[in-house]
Amino acid sequence: MTSPRFDEFEVKMLQVLRDNGRVPITDLAQTIGLSATPCGRRFDALQETGVIKGFAAVIDRRSIGLMVEVFVQVRLTSHSDDSPERFITEIQRMDEVSSCWTMTGEHDFLLHVMVPTVDDLNDFVMHRLMRLKGVRDVHTQLVLQNIKGPGQIPLDHLKR
Repeated sequence: MTSPRFDEFEVKMLQVLRDNGRVPITDLAQTIGLSATPCGRRFDALQETGVIKGFAAVIDRRSIGLMVEVFVQVRLTSHSDDSPERFITEIQRMDEVSSCWTMTGEHDFLLHVMVPTVDDLNDFVMHRLMRLKGVRDVHTQLVLQNIKGPGQIPLDHLKR
Protein backbone atom coordinates (compact mmCIF):
# COMPACT_ATOMS: atom_id res chain seq x y z
CA MET A 1 0.00 0.00 0.00
CA THR A 2 1.42 3.36 -0.98
CA SER A 3 1.08 6.51 1.04
CA PRO A 4 -1.53 8.98 -0.13
CA ARG A 5 -0.16 12.06 -1.84
CA PHE A 6 -0.37 15.41 -0.11
CA ASP A 7 1.00 18.65 -1.44
CA GLU A 8 3.30 20.89 0.60
CA PHE A 9 0.40 23.02 1.87
CA GLU A 10 -1.53 20.01 3.15
CA VAL A 11 1.55 18.59 4.87
CA LYS A 12 2.23 21.95 6.54
CA MET A 13 -1.44 22.18 7.51
CA LEU A 14 -1.35 18.75 9.14
CA GLN A 15 1.84 19.63 11.02
CA VAL A 16 0.34 22.85 12.40
CA LEU A 17 -2.97 21.19 13.33
CA ARG A 18 -1.21 18.25 14.97
CA ASP A 19 0.50 20.71 17.32
CA ASN A 20 -2.43 23.11 17.76
CA GLY A 21 -5.86 21.94 16.63
CA ARG A 22 -7.44 25.20 17.79
CA VAL A 23 -5.57 27.47 15.40
CA PRO A 24 -8.01 29.74 13.51
CA ILE A 25 -8.18 29.20 9.74
CA THR A 26 -6.84 32.70 9.10
CA ASP A 27 -3.74 32.01 11.22
CA LEU A 28 -3.38 28.55 9.68
CA ALA A 29 -3.57 30.03 6.19
CA GLN A 30 -0.91 32.62 7.00
CA THR A 31 1.38 30.01 8.56
CA ILE A 32 1.25 27.68 5.56
CA GLY A 33 1.34 30.42 2.92
CA LEU A 34 -2.21 30.39 1.54
CA SER A 35 -5.12 32.77 1.71
CA ALA A 36 -7.99 31.88 4.04
CA THR A 37 -10.47 30.63 1.42
CA PRO A 38 -8.30 27.95 -0.24
CA CYS A 39 -6.93 26.99 3.17
CA GLY A 40 -10.48 26.53 4.46
CA ARG A 41 -11.37 24.40 1.44
CA ARG A 42 -8.34 22.16 1.98
CA PHE A 43 -9.16 21.91 5.69
CA ASP A 44 -12.75 20.90 4.90
CA ALA A 45 -11.55 18.33 2.35
CA LEU A 46 -9.16 16.77 4.87
CA GLN A 47 -12.04 16.44 7.32
CA GLU A 48 -14.47 15.04 4.74
CA THR A 49 -12.00 12.38 3.58
CA GLY A 50 -11.31 11.32 7.17
CA VAL A 51 -7.67 12.42 7.26
CA ILE A 52 -8.60 14.75 10.12
CA LYS A 53 -10.81 12.67 12.39
CA GLY A 54 -11.53 15.29 15.04
CA PHE A 55 -10.07 17.49 17.73
CA ALA A 56 -9.63 16.82 21.43
CA ALA A 57 -8.10 18.41 24.50
CA VAL A 58 -4.99 16.71 25.90
CA ILE A 59 -5.74 16.34 29.60
CA ASP A 60 -3.04 15.76 32.20
CA ARG A 61 -4.19 12.55 33.91
CA ARG A 62 -2.54 13.37 37.25
CA SER A 63 -4.25 16.74 37.50
CA ILE A 64 -7.60 14.93 37.53
CA GLY A 65 -6.53 12.27 40.04
CA LEU A 66 -5.51 9.39 37.75
CA MET A 67 -2.23 8.56 39.49
CA VAL A 68 -1.77 4.98 38.22
CA GLU A 69 -1.12 4.25 34.55
CA VAL A 70 -0.59 0.70 33.30
CA PHE A 71 -0.41 -1.35 30.17
CA VAL A 72 -2.33 -4.60 30.43
CA GLN A 73 -1.74 -7.54 28.12
CA VAL A 74 -4.67 -9.93 27.85
CA ARG A 75 -4.77 -13.45 26.44
CA LEU A 76 -8.07 -15.12 25.62
CA THR A 77 -8.88 -18.79 26.05
CA SER A 78 -10.11 -19.18 22.49
CA HIS A 79 -10.51 -17.41 19.19
CA SER A 80 -12.84 -19.96 17.62
CA ASP A 81 -15.95 -18.79 19.48
CA ASP A 82 -17.27 -15.28 19.98
CA SER A 83 -14.75 -14.53 22.79
CA PRO A 84 -12.84 -11.80 20.90
CA GLU A 85 -15.99 -9.93 19.91
CA ARG A 86 -17.48 -10.27 23.40
CA PHE A 87 -14.21 -9.05 24.96
CA ILE A 88 -14.06 -6.02 22.63
CA THR A 89 -17.66 -5.11 23.45
CA GLU A 90 -16.95 -5.24 27.19
CA ILE A 91 -13.69 -3.28 26.94
CA GLN A 92 -15.38 -0.50 24.97
CA ARG A 93 -17.70 0.02 27.97
CA MET A 94 -14.84 0.37 30.50
CA ASP A 95 -13.96 3.99 31.16
CA GLU A 96 -10.60 3.05 32.72
CA VAL A 97 -9.41 1.70 29.36
CA SER A 98 -8.23 4.65 27.29
CA SER A 99 -6.94 2.55 24.38
CA CYS A 100 -7.12 -1.06 23.24
CA TRP A 101 -5.22 -2.79 20.46
CA THR A 102 -5.29 -6.31 19.06
CA MET A 103 -1.79 -7.72 18.98
CA THR A 104 0.35 -10.43 17.47
CA GLY A 105 2.51 -12.55 19.75
CA GLU A 106 1.79 -14.14 23.12
CA HIS A 107 -1.11 -11.87 24.05
CA ASP A 108 -4.21 -10.99 22.09
CA PHE A 109 -4.89 -7.48 23.35
CA LEU A 110 -2.95 -4.56 24.81
CA LEU A 111 -4.90 -2.14 27.00
CA HIS A 112 -3.84 1.29 28.21
CA VAL A 113 -5.49 1.79 31.59
CA MET A 114 -5.57 4.74 34.00
CA VAL A 115 -7.01 4.65 37.53
CA PRO A 116 -6.73 6.77 40.69
CA THR A 117 -4.99 4.26 42.99
CA VAL A 118 -3.35 0.84 43.12
CA ASP A 119 -6.44 -0.39 44.96
CA ASP A 120 -8.54 0.74 42.00
CA LEU A 121 -6.15 -1.11 39.68
CA ASN A 122 -6.53 -4.26 41.77
CA ASP A 123 -10.31 -3.94 41.65
CA PHE A 124 -10.27 -3.35 37.89
CA VAL A 125 -8.00 -6.33 37.14
CA MET A 126 -9.27 -8.85 39.68
CA HIS A 127 -12.98 -8.05 39.79
CA ARG A 128 -13.73 -6.80 36.31
CA LEU A 129 -11.13 -7.78 33.74
CA MET A 130 -10.30 -11.30 34.98
CA ARG A 131 -14.00 -12.08 35.37
CA LEU A 132 -14.79 -11.42 31.71
CA LYS A 133 -15.79 -14.62 29.99
CA GLY A 134 -13.00 -15.89 27.77
CA VAL A 135 -10.08 -14.14 29.51
CA ARG A 136 -7.27 -16.65 30.07
CA ASP A 137 -4.58 -14.49 31.65
CA VAL A 138 -3.60 -10.90 32.27
CA HIS A 139 -0.16 -9.31 32.55
CA THR A 140 0.15 -5.75 33.87
CA GLN A 141 3.04 -3.34 33.46
CA LEU A 142 3.09 -0.20 35.60
CA VAL A 143 4.17 3.00 33.85
CA LEU A 144 6.87 4.68 35.93
CA GLN A 145 7.29 7.75 33.72
CA ASN A 146 5.86 8.86 30.40
CA ILE A 147 8.85 10.05 28.36
CA LYS A 148 6.99 10.94 25.19
CA GLY A 149 3.28 10.96 24.60
CA PRO A 150 0.47 10.89 24.01
CA GLY A 151 1.76 9.90 20.64
CA GLN A 152 1.69 12.16 17.65
CA ILE A 153 1.11 10.89 14.15
CA PRO A 154 4.41 10.98 12.20
CA LEU A 155 4.22 13.18 9.11
CA ASP A 156 7.77 13.34 7.70
CA HIS A 157 7.09 10.50 5.25
CA LEU A 158 4.53 12.73 3.50
CA LYS A 159 7.30 15.13 2.44
CA ARG A 160 8.98 12.51 0.23
